[in-house]
Amino acid sequence: MNLEGLEMIAVLVVVVLLVKVLEQFGLLEAGNDDSVEDELELSAVRHRPEGLEQLEALTRFNRKELQILYRGFKNECPSGVVNEDTFKDIYSQFFPQGDASTYAHFLFNAFDTDKDGSVSFEDFVMGLSILLRGSVQEKLNWAFNLYDINKDGYITKEEMLDIMKAIYDMMGKCTYPLLKDDTPRQHVEIFFQKMDKNKDGVVTIDEFIDCCQNDENIMRSMQLFDNVI
Repeated sequence: MNLEGLEMIAVLVVVVLLVKVLEQFGLLEAGNDDSVEDELELSAVRHRPEGLEQLEALTRFNRKELQILYRGFKNECPSGVVNEDTFKDIYSQFFPQGDASTYAHFLFNAFDTDKDGSVSFEDFVMGLSILLRGSVQEKLNWAFNLYDINKDGYITKEEMLDIMKAIYDMMGKCTYPLLKDDTPRQHVEIFFQKMDKNKDGVVTIDEFIDCCQNDENIMRSMQLFDNVI
């Protein structure tokens, strides 16, 4: 990524990390497996997912895609749910030169839509449906919700600084040397110069979406998942 696009790293990193999650769950390779069971296997799990018909209605995945997703999810999470510690462990494998725990915490909270402290298969597949098959606006709404840490409808500089610090910690200077001479606060200032159109010190969902839709780097990133599954 070039210097011109660095202020958008907090948006683009969602795309990169989701690819890594899919790889971890074996979902990038699973699409060629024709031996997937006709029904979701529900035995010996603590959390039983909704039926296929209901999940088909709630997501943009068909029956076979849901079967593939569930097989990968079950292999990694036999209990049927992912807790935050497990989620953090997954990300730590990809960033050995840094500390991914804080960013993984924010991302976990974005998937944990019912705020019960765990990510079920339904939570996981609903998030994937938006990020893989949703419209550009739906994807950006999801990203905005990630950065709006206290869920008050605004992104503040403090919230974006927390996100940027988490990204710096995760990448580590050895892993991401291009950032070593810059600071998270500088990138937050650049981010707000672009996003905060009315200069009131906060970024609204409308400002966020409008700016992202006019950024070529982000629009290209929205197309990365079109044929993942």
